[in-house]
Amino acid sequence: MFSTSMKLVFILMILILTSCQGKNKKISNSIYFNIGGEPSTLSPLSSSDGYSQALHGYILEGLLDRDLDTYEWKPALALEWKISADKKVFDFKLREGVKWHDGVELTAEDIKFSYDVIFSDDYKAVQLRSYYEAIKEVQVIDKYNVRFIVSDDYFQNFDVAAQIQVLPRHFYSDPKNKKIFGKKLIGTGPYMFTKYDKGQKIILIKNPNWWGNTAETEKGSWTIPKVVLRFSSEENVSLELLKKGDIDFLGLQPDGFVKKTVGKIWDEKIVKVKAQNKAPKGFSFIAFNLKHPILKDLQVRKALSMLFNRHMMVEKFEYNLTEPATGPVYVQSDYANPDIKPVPYDPQDALKILNAAGWKDSDKDGILDKVIAGKKTQLSFTILEPSQQMMKYLTVFKEDASKAGVDISIKNVEWNSFIKLLDERNFDSVRLAWGAGGVDWDPKQIWHSSSSAGTGSNFIGYSNKEVDRLIDQSRKIYEKENRIPLLRRVHSLISADYPYIFFTNGKFTLYAHTKRVNKLKDTFNYGIGQQYWTIK
Repeated sequence: MFSTSMKLVFILMILILTSCQGKNKKISNSIYFNIGGEPSTLSPLSSSDGYSQALHGYILEGLLDRDLDTYEWKPALALEWKISADKKVFDFKLREGVKWHDGVELTAEDIKFSYDVIFSDDYKAVQLRSYYEAIKEVQVIDKYNVRFIVSDDYFQNFDVAAQIQVLPRHFYSDPKNKKIFGKKLIGTGPYMFTKYDKGQKIILIKNPNWWGNTAETEKGSWTIPKVVLRFSSEENVSLELLKKGDIDFLGLQPDGFVKKTVGKIWDEKIVKVKAQNKAPKGFSFIAFNLKHPILKDLQVRKALSMLFNRHMMVEKFEYNLTEPATGPVYVQSDYANPDIKPVPYDPQDALKILNAAGWKDSDKDGILDKVIAGKKTQLSFTILEPSQQMMKYLTVFKEDASKAGVDISIKNVEWNSFIKLLDERNFDSVRLAWGAGGVDWDPKQIWHSSSSAGTGSNFIGYSNKEVDRLIDQSRKIYEKENRIPLLRRVHSLISADYPYIFFTNGKFTLYAHTKRVNKLKDTFNYGIGQQYWTIK
């Protein structure tokens, strides 16, 4: 998966901070964050949501990590590494004496276990398999040396091996132990899991035995003694708590940054930041269940996308701090096809497309209808929405679609219930967001047809044989300049299938923090760098 630093990039796409008791703010050794929502599970093997990954980023580690300024590899659990000439064998030499949070020593057996369990049906880690399928085996050379052998030429094979989320074999050896997977979590990382108040908070304390405490490559990182993680998705509430000093950091949406962060207190107690860096940005979207009797029709999806007024939303809701998305890859990425433009807002053409596809208002009730499988069917569907903050986007879309004869219902769903419906594929459409991911785009996890199995990330059931072929081909090319044409074609094909209504891409990282926070700079090249923050 992602290194600690890249996980933090992803975390920052979802951070919206919430409350903790005001009296706690007098404790100078604590910082208060929020991961945007409650983790669906503590298990690092079965989790698929960003909230769980945010938690795991403090506790679990990989073999190597990325430098936030250069994006070059640097040591983590492994001190040394070697890549064979044919790029098929990777050797890692582990640090000696690294301890799990329960005092047991890390060994090469833990690395092998961390790979093996991904492909064990007992551990329900199907959503991770697309990352590691090119790895043939992991061999234990001795206590501190481990070897990865790969079976093909996937360009990110080394990255995958270097960033494998390392798990304790002795702790997770029994996949049926619900007490372990549901209530406990240990790693080798800078913070230890100490307390979980359901629906309220998770408390982490500094790991006094963390190897990074004395490593030159980690100098100045993760020094705050205690981190409190809260679960909230409501920006308005979080803004009030930030102003009261009850939280220390708040990732801001454009409207919050422009309209809700004004007044005397923002000069006296809070620092507001608009940072720009090289890190990819995530995007929101409405995803269609491609097995739905109405939404499986490409012409319907195309028309619906033309009823979504992105440019108005960029101007009215996001104050020109974003730009319309053009498809499944960050618009500023090298892999984004510059010839693909945002879908235009065009209600008249949308209605023409629907009429041509057989949708008419036969009974003059204002809703288009069509006979499907011998039954008169109205052009009506429901969008599931896990966050109140995004309701305004859907409300505008609903109103614009209604004028064209499309009946849309919006249903707000609590996060864990939302995830369950996704896993069961029990929805018409959903509003969701993908985080930024890595610098080099690999669409397989979300867009390859093989990723729709089980609870894979291709939850809409998207399948395009040419997209599959190009993804498979691009994964075998090491040279970025040779991958770019193939993946730009993938961008084009996916966009032309209209599987999502793509919203917007951010141009900046917007956030605010209390003046208790000391930081080296507003942002590094590939992330804000919260691990280097201290508390006054």
